Amino acid sequence: MNAWPWVVRGKRVLPSERTLVMGILNVTPDSFSDGGSYANPRQAVDAALRMIEEGADIIDVGGESSRPGRAGPVSVEEELRRVKPVVELLRKESPDVLISVDTYKAPVVEQVLDCGADIINDIYALRFSPETGNLVVRYNAGLILMHMQGTPETMQQSPTYRDVVVDVKHELRECMDAALSLGVPEETIAIDPGFGFGKTVDHNVQLLAGLEYLRLLQRPICVGISRKSFLGALLGGADVSEREEATIAAQVIAVLHGASIVRTHNVKNARRSLAVVDAVMKKM
Repeated sequence: MNAWPWVVRGKRVLPSERTLVMGILNVTPDSFSDGGSYANPRQAVDAALRMIEEGADIIDVGGESSRPGRAGPVSVEEELRRVKPVVELLRKESPDVLISVDTYKAPVVEQVLDCGADIINDIYALRFSPETGNLVVRYNAGLILMHMQGTPETMQQSPTYRDVVVDVKHELRECMDAALSLGVPEETIAIDPGFGFGKTVDHNVQLLAGLEYLRLLQRPICVGISRKSFLGALLGGADVSEREEATIAAQVIAVLHGASIVRTHNVKNARRSLAVVDAVMKKM
């Protein structure tokens, strides 16, 4: 099991007796898997509460799609309109669950932390908005730094690496150093290799096979591999709705290779499959 601490809002949430499961709650019209599923904050929070009942430790709220080839980012005002009421209502109805917000814009970061979010999940790893680091420090929040080559609009246009596992590790180290230089405590940082973000099918497979190498960074590893397009490609072109078995397999492999946080669309399936993995790993 993960040996390095992850401290969020002053509370040590890792190491843990089990893999942490992060339920994905996209309040967007255009996310690749579940865009447009929730018309209002009440529906979104009801979905979050179901995920908590199924075993989610963290709810990750996203107000802007980061799918490959998206049209472009949404405004700060629109993103706040989507996510802030959800965070406020979820914090009220589930005081103990960890709430993560998938955002990279400092004005959004400030307002969601102020209304109860615990973690900022930054796909740009502070490169877009270094001010986010200062806000994370001010609110004593957790921070997930994700690897991405390019931007969501361009990241799948011929991504290139010398060695994807080595390069991802090196670039995440640089992002960590930048965060530390802003005063972000190392114990509040988790890392995400960014499956599907500027990576070919083969890059993603190599990264999954070599995930344990990222343990050299000595930070908890979060993986967001659920229903990704490379899984569909490995299945011969399976649609998003037909990738659940592949998702479970990939999540199990990731945890066996060092991941301690799994970001997923199907909390029940993740929790049940990882219960077996966690039990076995305690004996290893």
